Order: sequence, then structure tokens, then C-alpha cells
Amino acid sequence: MPRDGFGREINYLRVSLTSQCNLRCVYCMPLRALPDPQEQRPLDPAEIELVARAAAGVGFKKIRLTGGEPTLRRDLVEIVERLARIEGICDLSMTTNGVLLPGLAQPLKRAGLKRVNIHLDTTSEQRLPTIMRFGTRERIWAGIEAAVQAGLLPLKINAVVARGLNEEDTVELAALTIGHPWHVRFIELMPLGQGACAEVARQRYLSNEETRARIEAALGPMTALPRRDPSSDSCDFRLSGAAGVVGFISPVSKPFCDSCNRMRLTCDGRFHLCLLNRDEIDARAAIRAGDLAALQRLLAQAVRSKPTGHRLATGRTNEEREMFELGG
Repeated sequence: MPRDGFGREINYLRVSLTSQCNLRCVYCMPLRALPDPQEQRPLDPAEIELVARAAAGVGFKKIRLTGGEPTLRRDLVEIVERLARIEGICDLSMTTNGVLLPGLAQPLKRAGLKRVNIHLDTTSEQRLPTIMRFGTRERIWAGIEAAVQAGLLPLKINAVVARGLNEEDTVELAALTIGHPWHVRFIELMPLGQGACAEVARQRYLSNEETRARIEAALGPMTALPRRDPSSDSCDFRLSGAAGVVGFISPVSKPFCDSCNRMRLTCDGRFHLCLLNRDEIDARAAIRAGDLAALQRLLAQAVRSKPTGHRLATGRTNEEREMFELGG
């Protein structure tokens, strides 16, 4: 198992398949025109498979596909098929907004995808476009139903909470766990980049302590659940009599850097060492050359170079990358 300089086991690779998205949430992606993806050609399926084989070869066990929005890749099913065949990768999952899942959930399950996290910031049809710009509750809910029917379980719903936009909707989102065996997780805003999205994150930040208090005031006290995975970024609770789990991911108010086990691969082939830092190792030359051994050396170097944690408490963040470029 690869360990970084602080003794943490790094066994989880998050692979961004694209920087494009069909929703462009206000805290993540600007409305302005983005560079043509052909200018920074995303890795093709064979190249993504090569990186995954390199990762498995040095001890990585988990891969999550992210974006942007990964379902925009027309070759997504092929990518999943390739990764699912790699010996040593025990968990293959994906984070998505769910909009395109009605046509993809079954093929992805057959290809080897195990589970999905679906992004839904509010169940209000009226408020949803104010935060998830081009989304609708109907389309995202259809994606949730498709994932359940396909057996992409356990289903996790991720909600980013922004003051003045959707904090009142956290109660209804948490209440979904009463009748469904789902994990509904609330995520604090994180300032990344230098543009309008970073400003939204700074101005509308709401701590998960406030979110939890709001939920318990409306739905009653929650019972804390034991942490089964020491590297989990979620503190989990259960409402009385609920079938599912309410989780809180609090990178700002309660950083979990000490137990971080993640490495990120950007869609254009760079290992990004920490979401909220700008440290990166460019692996594009080794990837384009098909050099598995060189990739394993670069990945080992990336693990050794992983920083101890972010520095938000000192006012420092990653100003060179936007959230949509890194996949969260």
C-alpha cells in the first residue's frame, strides 16, 4: 500500500474525465465560454486504463470517475469496461449530476460500475435553477430512479449547502433518508480559483454545524454512527427510525486531512495532490508514450509529495484551478 510522507495510506484515485458540464452550478463553474476541450485533449480510454493499471500496480484499490460531468463522455461505457477488468481495483464508482443516467445506468452497471453519487442541492423545483443553473428536479430525480433500478448501490446524494440559496432545503433532503436506504451528505462550500465561483463560496459559506442544527430542530436528534472506514470524509448520523444515513463532509470547519487517502488525475493528465492546494505533477508525456513504468514512478512521487493538508485557516487556497477542473 503506498504511503505518503505523513504515513497516510493513499489508495484512492479520483479520475476526472472532462472539464465540461451540462449544469454549471453557481459555486463550481462559470457561465463564460470555456476553452475548447480539444485544446487540452482529454485522455482517451486506453490512456485512462494505462493510468489505472499503473495505480493498481503500486497499490491503489479504489477509483472514482468524476468531471465536470463524466456522463458527457460518449466513451464512458468503454472506459468503465476497461477499468472494471483491472486486477486489484476493488471499487469503481462515479460522481454525476444524474441527468443522463436514465439512458446510461443499465449499460454502466453491466460494464462494471458498482455505485454512484448523485449531486442534488435541493428538491425544490423553483429554487433548483438558482444554484444548479440548467438542472431540473424532474431530470435529476429520473437519474436517481434509474441508478436505483440498475442496482448502482448504495446510492449517495451529495448536496452542497450555500447560505441564502438552499439552506432551508436541507431538512427535506435529510428527510429522504427516513423512507429510503440512501446516504444524503451535506458538503461545505470550498473556495477554489479566483472568479465568481470562488466568491460565491466565500460569501455564502455555511458550516455543517449550522446545517445539522437546522435538521435536528425540524426532524429530531440524530444518532452518531461509528466510522467504518478511517479514511471516510463523512461524519454519519441516523434520524430516528430512518432507513438511510445523513452525512456531513466539512472540509472547512472540520478538516479531515489527517486521514486523506486521495490522489486526483485531471482530465488532461496531471496528478493533483490536494484539492485545495496547487501542487501537481505532469504525467502527460508518460501517458502519451504508453510508459507504464514511468507512470508508476510518477505516481509514487506524487504520493510521496502529497502535502499534509490544506491551508484555508490561513487564508490560502488553490487559485489556479476551478472546482470543475478537479472533480471535487
